[in-house]
Amino acid sequence: MSSYTGPLRTCIRALKYQGQKRLAGPLGTLLAQAYATYQLQADLIVPVPLHTERIKQRGYSQLLAKVCATQLHVPLETSLLTRVRPTAAQVNLKPSERQRNVANAFRCTSPSSIQMVKGKRIVLIDDVCTTGATLGACAAPLFAAGAQSVWGLVLARPL
Repeated sequence: MSSYTGPLRTCIRALKYQGQKRLAGPLGTLLAQAYATYQLQADLIVPVPLHTERIKQRGYSQLLAKVCATQLHVPLETSLLTRVRPTAAQVNLKPSERQRNVANAFRCTSPSSIQMVKGKRIVLIDDVCTTGATLGACAAPLFAAGAQSVWGLVLARPL
């Protein structure tokens, strides 16, 4: 994880808001390198899901996780966790508002996905972590479904 400044910030924003999907490769590689550096061990990689409305706007939802999982040879599960309601973009919210914004916004999608989670070590992939509210809201249903551990792996964090 690096600080959300300079060229990294420019690249993340270009992928996220300008549709520069070619940046998913190098950014996903950075995630894979961080995974190795921190000596994480995962049974599954799960991207933080976007709501369908946001996918239409941005379309990059699974790309970073796909590149990372492919390089690490760890299974990618893109349908395990679902965002069940649209939420406001976190970027414009105060820290106290972020928790409320994403509370109960995520759910394991089906009984079979719940079975898939039991006893597993899961790494959640996201682009930027500011307060950890989104990662925490994603981890809650995974732990409720019986995950052994849930780690968040992100590209950057604001200083």
